[in-house]
Amino acid sequence: MSLLLETIKIEDGKPANLEWHNRRFNKARNDLFSLAGLDLKELLVIPDSCRTGIFRCRILYGESIDKIEFIPYQPREIRSLQVVRDDSIEYAYKYADRSNLQALYDQRGPADEIMIIKKGLVTDCFIGNLVFFDGQKWWTPDQPLLQGTQRQKLLDEEQIYEARITENDLNAYEEVGLINVFFDLNNMPRIKRGKGYPSVGTY
Repeated sequence: MSLLLETIKIEDGKPANLEWHNRRFNKARNDLFSLAGLDLKELLVIPDSCRTGIFRCRILYGESIDKIEFIPYQPREIRSLQVVRDDSIEYAYKYADRSNLQALYDQRGPADEIMIIKKGLVTDCFIGNLVFFDGQKWWTPDQPLLQGTQRQKLLDEEQIYEARITENDLNAYEEVGLINVFFDLNNMPRIKRGKGYPSVGTY
């Protein structure tokens, strides 16, 4: 079995959204290995060299913790999405082996990112979850491939809401945003319909 992965944003020496990372980390350990919970706060020892700026903390684990590493965060610009379809893809747990997602990402052509459709339903993008703006509220697909920590935090705080979003619903939204551990509603890439946002019949 591939190792699992938990990725945490470290900003100026402080881990972000640790409560939600703890939940997902311990759910995976319990579901897959029947292990008792651990507190990530007690596991993280942030090096002095990572106390200024933004870093990606990667925790690789199985039944035990394999490795904890800190990598400088390098943002990339995302301005367009390509729809890709896969009716059998599964990614319920955050495995370090993302070859199935990488194969879909490699189909993006000139676009910056992908929007994954599974059995007619909108799911996720390569780097995280999706949210859609209808002019009043942000909605997130109720059938994501992976329950992202940022997604769950925003749901818990009622900043976003779940909805069944089909491929045919895409034209009903004004824009799409991409959220993950580094992107929330305030700083996420946002793509307006007709400007890199895949509308029905245009891809």
